[in-house]
Amino acid sequence: MPEGIGFAPEEIDQSAPTRAARLKWVVVVDRDLPAGRAVNAAVCVAAATSREVTGLLGDDAVDADGGTHPGLPWAGCTILAADTATLSKIRAKAASSLGTFVADMPAAAQHTRVYADYLGTVKETAADDVEYYAVSIVGPRNRVDKIVGKLPLLS
Repeated sequence: MPEGIGFAPEEIDQSAPTRAARLKWVVVVDRDLPAGRAVNAAVCVAAATSREVTGLLGDDAVDADGGTHPGLPWAGCTILAADTATLSKIRAKAASSLGTFVADMPAAAQHTRVYADYLGTVKETAADDVEYYAVSIVGPRNRVDKIVGKLPLLS
């Protein structure tokens, strides 16, 4: 995983449209997962992404009564769908693309209830045999578009 993927403070323009951002964020989910598992996979890779990519989250919103709502991704995030084979290819392309951040959720994460068991399962699985339920990608807009092609939105 490359270090330093994110937005510099001077790049963050919360008043600009999401398409104006230098970096694009997509989450690609296995289209054949049941809705609950698909949402879980997307949320898990989003959590990992928001922790690692600087400047991704916008300012907190404050409502008229002074209540605070934690910051959301100011540059947006598109949720796409792909079959299992395509998901693996996309993950491989993104992981080998310079200047691109990748967070993934192997299927083993949803098939274990103890995190240490998940780690052990992945450790015993050859890289080519890892099945993915979701992949999060952040990188230069044109590069991310090339990686994901014309995938449909998750429905």
